[in-house]
Amino acid sequence: MGDGTELGRVRGLGPAHEGEEGWIQQRMTAVGNLLLVGFLVVSIIILPDMNYDTVTSWLKQPLPAVALALLVANVFWHARLGISELIGDYVHDEGNKFATLLLLNFAWAGGTAFGLYCIAKVAFSAGAA
Repeated sequence: MGDGTELGRVRGLGPAHEGEEGWIQQRMTAVGNLLLVGFLVVSIIILPDMNYDTVTSWLKQPLPAVALALLVANVFWHARLGISELIGDYVHDEGNKFATLLLLNFAWAGGTAFGLYCIAKVAFSAGAA
């Protein structure tokens, strides 16, 4: 009886009073991932060949560079949201939960920064465009 009414749980007014925002963010990042991965797949298919010079000259263009940067940021954020939900559900000790979430946030920031650095290094490197 202390869990609220059925209607209250459906409206997000159950005992936790939270959860909807993370659920919506997860779905929005999933849609973004679908669109950006679709762009990546189509772009790779229409490239004349897959040698280093062709791919780097493609990545030096603004649209592919920005799309890949958005993809890296979106994929890491999507993964962070999902893994933090798993941690919240399955890690019950508060100290372990804090440490695990801290490690997750460092991994998210480091992975995103490294991916963006790699894209920027190729996109802004000297050479034929």
